[in-house]
Amino acid sequence: MHHTRTRASALPHRFLRRPPNLAVALAIQLIGVIDAHGAGQPTLQEVVVHSSTSQDLLGVADTASEGTVTAAQLARRPLLRPAEALETVPGMIVTQHSGDGKANQYFLRGFNLDHGSDFATSVMGMPINMRTHAHGQGYMDLNFLIPELIQGIAYRKGPYAAEDGDFATTGSARIDYKRKLPHTFVDLSLGQHNYQRLLVAGSTHLDNDLNILAAGEFMGYDGPWSQPENLSKRNGVLRISRGTAQEGFALTAMSYSADWTATEHVPERAINAGEIGRYGSLYPNDGGHTRRSSLSGEWATRDQYSATRAQLYYVDYQLNLFSSPSGYMNGLGGDQHEQADDRHLQGGELRHTRYFGPEWLDSELSVGLQVRQDHIASVGLYQTENRARTSTVRADRVREDSTAFYLETRQQWLPWLRSTAALRRDEISARVTPLGGDYNGENGGKVSAGQTSPKLGLVFGPFQLLGQTEFYANWGHGFHSNDARGATTRINPNDGSATTPVPLIVKAKGSEIGMRAAPLPGWNTSLSLWQMDLASELVFVGDEGITEPKGASRRHGLEWANYLTPAPGVIVDADLALSHARFKTPTADGDRVPNAIPLTASLGATYDPGGPWSGGLRLRYLGSYALDESGDHRSHPFLTSNLKLAYRYDKRTQFSLDILNLFNRHANDIEYWGSACTRQESSSGTCGSGIDGRLVHPLEPRTVRVGVRVYF
Repeated sequence: MHHTRTRASALPHRFLRRPPNLAVALAIQLIGVIDAHGAGQPTLQEVVVHSSTSQDLLGVADTASEGTVTAAQLARRPLLRPAEALETVPGMIVTQHSGDGKANQYFLRGFNLDHGSDFATSVMGMPINMRTHAHGQGYMDLNFLIPELIQGIAYRKGPYAAEDGDFATTGSARIDYKRKLPHTFVDLSLGQHNYQRLLVAGSTHLDNDLNILAAGEFMGYDGPWSQPENLSKRNGVLRISRGTAQEGFALTAMSYSADWTATEHVPERAINAGEIGRYGSLYPNDGGHTRRSSLSGEWATRDQYSATRAQLYYVDYQLNLFSSPSGYMNGLGGDQHEQADDRHLQGGELRHTRYFGPEWLDSELSVGLQVRQDHIASVGLYQTENRARTSTVRADRVREDSTAFYLETRQQWLPWLRSTAALRRDEISARVTPLGGDYNGENGGKVSAGQTSPKLGLVFGPFQLLGQTEFYANWGHGFHSNDARGATTRINPNDGSATTPVPLIVKAKGSEIGMRAAPLPGWNTSLSLWQMDLASELVFVGDEGITEPKGASRRHGLEWANYLTPAPGVIVDADLALSHARFKTPTADGDRVPNAIPLTASLGATYDPGGPWSGGLRLRYLGSYALDESGDHRSHPFLTSNLKLAYRYDKRTQFSLDILNLFNRHANDIEYWGSACTRQESSSGTCGSGIDGRLVHPLEPRTVRVGVRVYF
């Protein structure tokens, strides 16, 4: 086997066709400093000794359905997209129905989370879910993630944690990046469909105990689509830190941008009739451009009596998204529209915890304050042809502010009984100013709402039952906010008809019981039975600029998660999630909640004993789900598998092989039921006001990617 050497001039042209942004340039410049400063022999890998097993969480966890994913668990996990790192959350499904520059589609606990409407995610303290977003409420774009830099993912299910507010109805995830790397490395990956990725990352430790981490990522991809995706992604991270997340500080600058051409979901009948191929598109030149730049800071200190944490962030964000989900329903000019979002947001959190001694039942009292401001210069919906605007449906300027205050207390009442009780108060206000659109002049105005959310948890144990076992009972209120435009709209911007504003806050109430046990050495298991009531399934439809009412709903389900270490270097995880979702008041069509997946299962294994070979295999099953309220139309169930193999040639060089969709399953990443028209249907006059049918986005075929990583 030969050593591989790569010169900058030999890099694929896509990496070099645009000048890198400022953060990336700074990252690349710092790599030279890091390499020069970071003397020492390269090692095989970073060794992180911490875990998230059920046994480790005994005596610590507040629920049966929370956990922490470590960098070691992610290292050998094959990923098609960066956001699939969230599939480490048991029961979470991450798919895509458009181009890879658009936020993913998420599913959890019987919820079609759309792009993030009922699951809250933060990265280094920065909220990712976007309020009053051009495409969808809670839009959660994680395409800027660099999986190799993730230190850990702390996740919770349900609305039971005091820190969790807006969007955290099904749960939340807090993603943190590493503060240092053992050595500088360059990682180059190439694959089918013109896949190209370059990652350069490293860190150094200065004499004043400062750590500096820098990384630059460049990626290009065409995908299997008849219309090449032409994805071009640029990503940079610069992080300065001292100490740890519990006692220290970190200042992080990030910059990300992407351009792409998308193949939207299409009518399945168009593929079956041969009008387009399996990976064909109805309309050319969908896709878009997005960018995200941020600066965040975090500081923490603690002693034997207390702990204090403070976080601040600023994010500058833009999206121009071009889509034609209905094809040619409105004529041969096509139905393409642009959703545009230009904003900056800032905010932060301050939390202080006081510890009391045994004379006070080892109690803890935490007080927290969270603030956030979204300044949206323009959020709009425009009719377009080939990305050129032809008319304005609606355009608005929005300012949305929120403040939250919470109290949380923990007590150890008895050796086998402890409790958590919390009270959270949220206040949200918004001002919407119309900027354009034929029927948007009477929309807009001020709106505000608040909610008080009590939360309670009880833990019984640990008991010497099935090894060590704890039992949990949790109850709490939560919410997700609605689009501020939906809360101030009185005139439908499409046709001028009257419409009723919706509440700014949608209430949720959840409860669950569960257990966590370590029945055998190396085997940790958790089981939870949960229920969730949502006051309304209201959804702001960015494709039309209106809010679509769906009614109140109830969901319940069962989750079983397992973590096994049967041999040194071997980790096996197996998860099963069952859910049942129904509208409380059936419509004329039925009571099913569309796209609520009733059954998901996953099985994964990683192997890394420290020798030359390592790898990981993952299987994921999605059960059939209702596509409409009647349940007469259902998706097709399918099983996918991904494989990752790695070989350490020596202490400096590692080769990898990823095979995604290992058995080349011909399935659909996502399925919907809706109206659309193909070009042939529109030209023949058979389209009418649209033809209902199955809309699909095919799963990508088997894809092979190879990579080489060189440590310095």
